[in-house]
Amino acid sequence: MELSIIIVNYNVRFFLEQCLNSVFNASSGLTCEVFVVDNNSVDGSCQMVREKFPSVNLICNKVNLGFARANNIAIKKAGGDHILLLNPDTIVEENTFVSCLDFMKKHPEAGSLGVRMIDGKGNFLPESKRSLPTPAVAFYKIFGLSRLFPRSKRFGRYHLGFLDNDKIHEVEVLPGAFMWIRKSVLEKTGYLDESFFMYGEDIDLSYRIIQAGYKNYYYPETTIIHYKGESTKKSSVNYVIVFYNAMRIFARKHFSGKNARMYNSLINIAIYLRAAFSLSRRLLLGAITPLLDIFFIYAGFFIIRTFWERFKFQQSGSYPDEFLYIVVPAYIFVWIISLFLNGCYEGHVRVIQVPRGVFTGALIILIIYALLPESMRFSRAIILIGTLWVLVSTISIRYLLSLISKSSFKFEIKKTRKRIAIIGRRKEGERVFSILNQTHIIPELAGLVYPGEEEIKAGYIGSVEQINDIIKINRVEELIFCAKDISSQAIIRTMLKCTGTDVEFKIAPPESLSIIGSSSINTAGELYVLNFNSIGKSLNKRKKRLFDILVSLILLILSPVLIFRVNNKGRFILNIFLVFWGAASWVGYSGQAYIASLNLPGLRKGVLSPADTLKKNKADKDVIIKLNMLYAKDYKVLNDLNIIIKGIRELGRTPDGE
Repeated sequence: MELSIIIVNYNVRFFLEQCLNSVFNASSGLTCEVFVVDNNSVDGSCQMVREKFPSVNLICNKVNLGFARANNIAIKKAGGDHILLLNPDTIVEENTFVSCLDFMKKHPEAGSLGVRMIDGKGNFLPESKRSLPTPAVAFYKIFGLSRLFPRSKRFGRYHLGFLDNDKIHEVEVLPGAFMWIRKSVLEKTGYLDESFFMYGEDIDLSYRIIQAGYKNYYYPETTIIHYKGESTKKSSVNYVIVFYNAMRIFARKHFSGKNARMYNSLINIAIYLRAAFSLSRRLLLGAITPLLDIFFIYAGFFIIRTFWERFKFQQSGSYPDEFLYIVVPAYIFVWIISLFLNGCYEGHVRVIQVPRGVFTGALIILIIYALLPESMRFSRAIILIGTLWVLVSTISIRYLLSLISKSSFKFEIKKTRKRIAIIGRRKEGERVFSILNQTHIIPELAGLVYPGEEEIKAGYIGSVEQINDIIKINRVEELIFCAKDISSQAIIRTMLKCTGTDVEFKIAPPESLSIIGSSSINTAGELYVLNFNSIGKSLNKRKKRLFDILVSLILLILSPVLIFRVNNKGRFILNIFLVFWGAASWVGYSGQAYIASLNLPGLRKGVLSPADTLKKNKADKDVIIKLNMLYAKDYKVLNDLNIIIKGIRELGRTPDGE
């Protein structure tokens, strides 16, 4: 067998699907085998591979074993003369494997081979070729000299920026995203070092290949797309620690005592500086919005109180100081929690989330207000006027933040409109456009672009060869390639032709419900999928929790009346407090024994379930399973409300599974 391709996957199902499509296209005419080693993904990756790529050798680990260990499992089973370690967030050209195999046959001294990589916007990825991170190279990298002088032979060694990106070079380090290795060389050097969990193992293996007397080559005669950064947020503290700890392991293993100590000192400095920067940035970005909300809400209530005293009592001082020092902060606390539960403190906020959070908070405040003794009720009017102020101020703050910093905060006042051109034939283009119409954007179709070089048929705005003119004339913001109708090689060639424009790129795999792309090396790729509103989404979890709290408060107020309708009265009161404190939910799955194998998102034990909308004699096992799956797949708060109304007599039932 000529080639064994090994892909380690972790929760990037849609990218893996696209990668495998390109791999099988590139394998034509070769004797190949493909391994996918899944590190305990929870996004349905294994099921997708079984259904769509049955010829793949699938290994599903029960825990995340890390990159090196997972690769080694497949390497031991691989029968190819050559091994390709390939990331799941890559797309290879149709000629990539043939071209690489031909080069390796002509260069017996080559132990390993890497190719030119571009990101999802067609930009060259400098990590396609690197040098060993010696203490000097690491120093230049850590303190930014390599970025300031990328083409310098001294300071730019980390990414070898002084070497021509379009020419073949002998290099020291190849990236693990695409690492082509002779199996015979691996038998001499040993497999990947499992001391490295993630990062560093490619550097270590590249170095051992050189030590064994072989050469590593950078080979730009073929190009791949690498949606770099899909599995890891590079600004996170965790990334900083894991990456630099990998460098520590490398230094301990390969450098002498003095050099190792110097290297580890540099690494420690880098960890502290980068971790401090990442933490500070994250805390600042995370805290600025709630702090602004707190400041402006409190200032607004101070003015409203003064205005209301003069309007109603014709004098100031009618409300005690406790109103501003205790009551207003309590109101603000409720609003901040309500805004948080409605997703108003995330990096991307839709305008509808803000009024929903504000009015939910106001409703909770009014309910609590009604439960307080007369001596502690100050003014319902101030609450109502204050609610309007909270709404205006919170929307204004988010709008201004989105104008100041579009990269770190986005406030979506209306659905995103994008002017899109689809490169593909009519049938596939219509399928892709129908997917776009069911996503979070409003697509404006500039037209279909013909993918071939032959004569253009009616109904197309031009051919792919005219792409730059099409973009300019039709004001295209995004190009979507139909992978069924255009080769990976043509996709990459077109992207490179458009480098320098502001247009975004996405690729729609055949027979898939996903459309994938990435803006740059530092951002996770945008993903268009059919809008299934899963209960597992963090926003929906917060909505559900807020709904539970609100219903608990309402049921507590109405309990003197409802207690005569509920079957188990004592348990009903206990359930109110259990749900309020988060030990249970008013609605959950039914039949815990039935759902164990369905891999549904986790929920708290429910007093009621979707099965309570049916008559008892209809709730058999198959129906319950289907109801649970539908409930988890397309969650709405109104569904919970409907279940509670229909099952109100059973609110005193023991939560399922307790």
